[in-house]
Amino acid sequence: MQNHVLDYLDETVKRVPDKLAYANETTQYTFADVYRKNRSVASWLAKNGYYKEPVVVFMRKSPEEIVTFFGTIQAGCFYVPIDEEMPFARVQLILENCKARVIICDRALLDAARKFEFTGELVCFDEIENTEILDEQLTLIRKKAIDTDPIYIVFTSGSTGIPKGVCACHRSVLDYIEQLSEVLGFDENTVFGNQTPLYFDACLKELYPTIKFGATTWLIPHNLFSMPVKLVEYMNEKKINTVCWVVSALTMISAFRTFDTVVPKFLRTVAFGSEVFPVKQFHLWKNAVPEARFVNLYGPTEGTGMCCYYPVEREFMPDEVIPIGFPFKNTEIMLLDENNKLAEEGEICIRGTSVTLGYYNNPEKTSECFVQNPLNTAYPEIIYRTGDIGRRNERGELVFVSRKDYQIKHMGHRIELGEIEVNVNLLEGVKMSGCVYDQVKNKIILFYVGTVSPAELSKQLKERLPRYMIPNNFYQLDEMPFTANGKIDRIALKNKLK
Repeated sequence: MQNHVLDYLDETVKRVPDKLAYANETTQYTFADVYRKNRSVASWLAKNGYYKEPVVVFMRKSPEEIVTFFGTIQAGCFYVPIDEEMPFARVQLILENCKARVIICDRALLDAARKFEFTGELVCFDEIENTEILDEQLTLIRKKAIDTDPIYIVFTSGSTGIPKGVCACHRSVLDYIEQLSEVLGFDENTVFGNQTPLYFDACLKELYPTIKFGATTWLIPHNLFSMPVKLVEYMNEKKINTVCWVVSALTMISAFRTFDTVVPKFLRTVAFGSEVFPVKQFHLWKNAVPEARFVNLYGPTEGTGMCCYYPVEREFMPDEVIPIGFPFKNTEIMLLDENNKLAEEGEICIRGTSVTLGYYNNPEKTSECFVQNPLNTAYPEIIYRTGDIGRRNERGELVFVSRKDYQIKHMGHRIELGEIEVNVNLLEGVKMSGCVYDQVKNKIILFYVGTVSPAELSKQLKERLPRYMIPNNFYQLDEMPFTANGKIDRIALKNKLK
């Protein structure tokens, strides 16, 4: 039975050693390169006494960074990715939380790394990538490995301002990759175009299927996501046929009439998630690449990436919401009401192997969200409470309703801010929108990008929404702020009110 994620690589390198595995504009690694270099990194870690502990990886998005992740796992440790985009204070909180003894960085970030308040060892990748491989020691480490050993810690935002480190193990990642690959139909001919930063769990969708199947992943330059025509041209140049992107990255292309100039002619699989895909924008994509298969994905970091999927195979009206569909095999989704009873609408709770180990060095937050299954009093069984509200429609499909913290009480009514956004995004002249609530002034605030005036937008919404759901203030933006992983940055929107 497979119990280690690098078993994938061990088999693939025998089959296609010279095939391109990971590439960006400066580096191209074959599977033989990935195999050799990750074992060199692992040998350096093992030789220096690092084992069963966190290793901080501070590198620019690159094949070298991926190799370092794998080398960390090979050494029996778990990687903690940080990035230069992160605020210095956030990095310090992460370093304090994980208490790592070593940071591996690249040469370009060495000076930045030296500024951290860190007393451990700091080493550059180029100093260790050709370390003599200690085959016997690495074999012994592998023999001792079990599938509940952690392989990474990814930090998410905390409601208190302190980031939470989600700790995932071999077992949950193996289960995720097997289920995701079956749903999306990955194989050795898959050419991924990676959009997300490597310090988010979203990149799992490309990193591990690549070594499982002998596929290829191109790390798309970040700056192209602000130049949609050049982005699609890049996709065509690299013959990218599979993307697993956040919705805002897709709408950035379709909303700005990119398809009038160029279409992604090799694209055959489009997986999307993290936000609701406006049906208006989805139709633009469907018309541009009619041969492609579209799949909506849903899932939190605490559930090892995505846990639900919905192949979009039927027609949707402009005012409909694309469902998140059905749980992956080996996963159960429970909707629990305020009394912890099963309901048609309630909090989405995840049960199964995909549930991660919890928050690293944070038992208090872990116990709040990773809880005993209230429907099972016979034996210990941990489920994850997502904080998302879902419901089942008349077809039995799961539909995302809103975040619990997107629910507000306004003018005596309970309102989902996501429902307002859905209706705004349907209107002509609107490219994208984000809605926030000003709790001090008790006002609903709408930010949007588009050509329609605030007055006209308000008028059109009065024909679609009840009076108590009409935003109190409208702000027209030149561009929407996004978080590093491509979601609408609602904190930045709120800051615009200050």
